[in-house]
Amino acid sequence: MSLFDATPPVETQQPGAPLADRMRPRSLEEFVGQEHLLGPNKPLRILVERGEPHSMILWGPPGTGKTTLARLIAASSRSDFIPFSAVLSGIKEIKAVMAQAERNRRLGRRTILFIDEIHRFNKAQQDAFLPYVERGDVVLIGATTENPSFEVISALLSRTRVYLLRPLTVPEIVGLLERALRDRERGLGKLELDVSRDLLEQIAIYAGGDARAAYNTLELAAAASPGGRLSRQAVEDALQRKVLRYDKAGEEHYNLISALHKSVRSSDPDAALYWLARMLEAGEDRLYIARRLIRMAIEDIGLADPQALEQAVAAMQAVHFLGSPEGDQALAQATLYLALAPKSDAAYQALNRAKEALASSVAEPVPLHLRNPVTPEMRSWGYGEGYEHAHDFEGALTSMECLPPSLSGASFYRPSDRGHERKLAERLRQILEAKGRLASGKDRP
Repeated sequence: MSLFDATPPVETQQPGAPLADRMRPRSLEEFVGQEHLLGPNKPLRILVERGEPHSMILWGPPGTGKTTLARLIAASSRSDFIPFSAVLSGIKEIKAVMAQAERNRRLGRRTILFIDEIHRFNKAQQDAFLPYVERGDVVLIGATTENPSFEVISALLSRTRVYLLRPLTVPEIVGLLERALRDRERGLGKLELDVSRDLLEQIAIYAGGDARAAYNTLELAAAASPGGRLSRQAVEDALQRKVLRYDKAGEEHYNLISALHKSVRSSDPDAALYWLARMLEAGEDRLYIARRLIRMAIEDIGLADPQALEQAVAAMQAVHFLGSPEGDQALAQATLYLALAPKSDAAYQALNRAKEALASSVAEPVPLHLRNPVTPEMRSWGYGEGYEHAHDFEGALTSMECLPPSLSGASFYRPSDRGHERKLAERLRQILEAKGRLASGKDRP
């Protein structure tokens, strides 16, 4: 068989092949992930089930099933499948493959040309595919890890449909690893390994959504684990990094976030960074950390530095936009900012005092002067009577009481003397003094 001969769409792998190849799905039922494309009534699911392929670009990170999906499409449509590498081939090889595809078409056979790493072809090489795609000599399926808008010529893009594949989730990868451990024909089932779910989750976390990487780690760790039990040390050796003890649903999860929060509250940037690093390395959900940083900004800093909340929210947006590991630096930057910011829980305590007052007093009606008289009847009933519009007064200050009568004069917000709250405390003092003078009639016009 030559380089350009069609190969079976779904191959029976030899026992010596890598675990990732042996466990390659042979049907849609075995395929895991990409529910947005392969779930019930989703576009690619319908395409595979009908056996009616069209030219497409599969765009996604490594190990998300691009090659496997192309093979399944070819199998469902009973097409000749020709894998083609953009790394090893040039114009001469393209023309040879296309001549074969044209002969297949005349014989009534459909050819699916699968181009791995299509982004590596230059413009001239990509142009060479166009006439064959237009004539229907081939159904072109390109796979790329790069944004096709930048890496694939517009003429080819206009003749294909782009499908975005997502990184696999931790539970999805754990499921694949468990299947490999059970499968006695293609997987590691004959080894009868005893493996804790915690270790499988660690492998899945470090795989970063790449099923192939997870399979490779499991295979290496299994080979280094005699005695029927997959050891933590073997997994660490396979990953070439320390596996930290961390149960995202258990006590250690709460212990570490507590240590991070208390270090920020105590203005200890070094300790805060250490606990943050522990959580990141253990694979904690980055958006969970971002949410907790936002809480710290609100609860422990508040108006002592109003920009703390802006920093925390910006870090959350950066993590959501960049993902990991690029977004981790945004979390570190926000953690440092919060740890070094002046601390105050005055706003936090103010809301608590307001809630306590609400719980210990009758929920009085809104005073009439604070109600909007939106109809003539409401005005006749006294709605809005006595309301003083602040902008009509000097300094935009009035003596009007806005609390219910039973809470008149109550004080909930008591700013600290730290950071920006020092200015707010002075401003509050000036407001209270001015209102006092207005109430006594000394400053009334």
